[in-house]
Amino acid sequence: MARKKKSAQETSAIAGPIVVEETVPKGDLRALLDEIKNCEGVIGYILRNTSTASINLDDPAKITDYAILTSSAFEASKDLSKLFDLGNVESSIFDGRKIKMLSVSIGKKRISIFAEKGTDLGKILLKLHTS
Repeated sequence: MARKKKSAQETSAIAGPIVVEETVPKGDLRALLDEIKNCEGVIGYILRNTSTASINLDDPAKITDYAILTSSAFEASKDLSKLFDLGNVESSIFDGRKIKMLSVSIGKKRISIFAEKGTDLGKILLKLHTS
């Protein structure tokens, strides 16, 4: 079944500019993640680079579970990217029954942000990319 193309008027209509508060100095990723952690619905985050990891989660008993999930998600994204020839995957959103996870690669840093089911991870992703 063929899909209808949207007209130029439908695709160019924008309600207004998106405003992101800048309360964290540019380039301070850890401070930005701490600010994001305080947003409603965010459970925590894991920030990894080549030699260290920083973990800030509400439930420290599940640190291992979240770390395994993060690692598996990044590997699955890489495998799927190669399989379907998608190129470099910059971000992925995984939607589970109870939580959502945003995985982002920024340079050599890998970030996973965990949130409750109804949280808008698109806004968080935008905040990460604009800072």
